[in-house]
Amino acid sequence: MSAHEGARETAHEGAHEGARDIDADVSAAVQRTLEEILHGRMEEARAIDPTFAGDIAARVARFTLRGGKRIRSRFLWWGLRACAGGADPGQLDAALRLAAGLELIQTCALVHDDVMDGSPLRRGRDAVHVELQNQYGPCLQRAQPFGVAAAILAGDLALSWADDVVAATGLDPVQAPRVRGLWQAMRAEMVAGQYLDLQAQATGARSMIRSVRTAALKSALYSVERPLAFGAALAGADEATTRALCSAGRCAGIAFQLRDDLFGAFGEPGETGKPSGDDIRDGKGTYLLAVATARAETAADHDVLALLDRCVGRPDLDDGDVQRVREAFVTTGARGIVEDKIRRLVRQANRHLAAGVLVPHADQRLHELFCRVAGLPVADETAALHIPWTESGSR
Repeated sequence: MSAHEGARETAHEGAHEGARDIDADVSAAVQRTLEEILHGRMEEARAIDPTFAGDIAARVARFTLRGGKRIRSRFLWWGLRACAGGADPGQLDAALRLAAGLELIQTCALVHDDVMDGSPLRRGRDAVHVELQNQYGPCLQRAQPFGVAAAILAGDLALSWADDVVAATGLDPVQAPRVRGLWQAMRAEMVAGQYLDLQAQATGARSMIRSVRTAALKSALYSVERPLAFGAALAGADEATTRALCSAGRCAGIAFQLRDDLFGAFGEPGETGKPSGDDIRDGKGTYLLAVATARAETAADHDVLALLDRCVGRPDLDDGDVQRVREAFVTTGARGIVEDKIRRLVRQANRHLAAGVLVPHADQRLHELFCRVAGLPVADETAALHIPWTESGSR
């Protein structure tokens, strides 16, 4: 064996060991990458202006570093591993950097989402726009809320940083166009889904078809399907394997959004980190609301229809009316129908995975992740897999 071949073999073995280390705790590996990237971004921000750095850049960095279950990062990583990726050091670095980019684009999405919904809390803390408004308090002179305008800039900065990270990531020349094409598509899809969500709130739309379409664009694609596709692209997976992963991701991603809709209606602040009944007060055009409306119309239940018309979309709705809407979601059968749909979607996702030629260990991790994002007991859906869960890591 030549010296060059020996060095290549050593690097190959080192990459395998590095991949196994990341396998043990994907979130920690992504956190370290984010810390390194954001340290550099903070230095750049301080060089531009210390006030900007302290008020905006530092908030973006803190928000990104302190929150979330790193769901998107995990799907990217296990998509890579399921396609036998992780044997090349450059591939490992690219995967972690792309995962960091996904976490930053998630920061953008959440900061802007809270502004659009007027949500005061995120992850049990003041939302970014509330923090900024409170920071300057009585000294504010403008009629337009300062915190809202500043938070929009914070979200824009997070998106800019995400694009910068991806642009600077070293990619295999063969895979680079595929990865960059996925990134471009994902950004547009995320904006489209958010707009459809806003438009449904504004118009009072309650279409089941439209709500599922919104769920696919707003959450399923950028939370699950696209991260899996990034992993497959980095691994150089073939078309059939990529298609199996993406189909599985689409189903699991919609289940993820439907579970989030249930949390938005029935969740309590201690578990969601947001005020109780937020989606009801905001008038979110969720699948849950669409099913409840359709069921009440079919049953000619005018009392329920009147209740939904009177209460949904009212920011000043009191807790008693929120509870009455929740009860309507139960009595119409809507909650049960959504729960059943979530379970069916996860089973369908698992069937799609079985259609691909995937690495068994990573395949099993994906089965478990599907259950977790859908809010289903892992043992109930993957009892035969016997998967130990060792990763650490809220949305």
